[in-house]
Amino acid sequence: MTTPCARAAAAFGCFALVALGLGACENTPTAGPAKPSVATSAESMGGMRALIAAAKREGTLRAIALPRDWADYGSLINGFEKKYGIKVTVENPLGHSEDEIDALRKRGNRPTAPDVIDVGDTFARNAAAQNLLAPYKVAAFDVIPGTQKDSKARWSNNYGGYISIGCDANRVKSCPETFADLLKPGYQGKVALEGDPPRSATAFASVYAAALANKGSFDDVQPGLDFFAELKHRGNFNPVHSDSATVASGRTPISINWDYINLDYADRLRDKGVNWQVAIPFDGSFAQYFALAINKNAPHPAAARLWQEYLFSPEGQNLRLRAYARPVLMDAMRQDGTLDKAAAARLPTVEGTPQFPTDAQLEKAGETVIQGWAKAVSG
Repeated sequence: MTTPCARAAAAFGCFALVALGLGACENTPTAGPAKPSVATSAESMGGMRALIAAAKREGTLRAIALPRDWADYGSLINGFEKKYGIKVTVENPLGHSEDEIDALRKRGNRPTAPDVIDVGDTFARNAAAQNLLAPYKVAAFDVIPGTQKDSKARWSNNYGGYISIGCDANRVKSCPETFADLLKPGYQGKVALEGDPPRSATAFASVYAAALANKGSFDDVQPGLDFFAELKHRGNFNPVHSDSATVASGRTPISINWDYINLDYADRLRDKGVNWQVAIPFDGSFAQYFALAINKNAPHPAAARLWQEYLFSPEGQNLRLRAYARPVLMDAMRQDGTLDKAAAARLPTVEGTPQFPTDAQLEKAGETVIQGWAKAVSG
C-alpha cells in the first residue's frame, strides 16, 4: 500500500515535505538503480555514467557473426574498444542470423553465450517470440521510426539497405543489372548468394527481391523460389556462399547481396585488381533493416547495453553511413545536424519510397522459404 507521504515524496521529495512541516520520510522505501541484467534504459541504472562504469568493470563484450567488413563493424568494434576500454570478441564471424538465435537458445545463461546479436528483423521477431531477448530502450529509442522497432523494446533496427547485384567486370563480359538478366546464357555457375535463405537474412531477402521481380508480392514469395529453381535449372546458380574472400578470389563472380556490402567490396578490393560493379535491380527493389538486440541472459549485461547505445549514437550511425549502410536514424540526424553529409551524398540513388512487409507477411514468407528452398536448388 502506498502511503500519502510516499505519494507526496514521489512528487516533491522528502526535504520539501519537511520544509512544509509534513514530517520526514526516512523510512519510506525508495527504488535504487536497476541492476544491469534487468535495466531497461541507461536512466534506470542511474544514467550513462553508471552504465559506462558498470560496463568497464565487466571489461568484455561477446558478439557473434559480425564480419569486420560488414557495415563497417571493423571500425565500430575499434571505436567501442578505444572509447570504453572494453574488449570485443566475435565468435563465428561468418555466421548467419539463425546461427545467432541458435546460440542464444542453446547456451542459456552459460558464460559462452553471446551478449548481443545483429540479425535480420525477421529473425529478431522470431527471437523475441521465443523470449530470448532483453527489453532495452537506447537513448535514441523515441526517434527510431515506429516501424523499425519492437513496441516492447526487445529489438530495434539499426541500419539497412537494398538488395543489389555485384559483379566482377574483369571476369564477366557483361555484368547483369536486373534479376531477368541473371537468367541469360553466359552466367553459368556464376550467380551466388550470401548464404542459405532459411538461415541467412540476406539470402532470405534475396528470394523476396526475386519474387517481386517475377510477379510475386509481400504476400507471395513463391515466385522467388521458382526463380532460383530456374536459375539452377539453367546452370547459372553457384552454391558457394559469397563473402569478401570468395569475391576477391573469383569463386563468386556475381553475388546478390545488400548494396552496402557490394559497394564496400568495390572499395576494399579495388587495390587488389577486382573491378566490382554494383547494380540495384529496378525489377526487384527490396529494402530491409538489420536489428540489434540483447540476450536476456547476457554474461556481460552492462557492456551489452553500452554497445547498443554506441551503435545508435551519432558516432556509430555515421560509421554505418561511411560504409554505405543507411542508418535508421538518418532523418533524425539530418534534422539535428549530426549527419555526415559527405557520406550521405555517396549513397546510390534509388527511386521511390521503400515498402516493408508486415509481420504476418514475413512469417508467411519465412515458412514458404524454409519449406521450399532445398527443393528449389536440389538436383
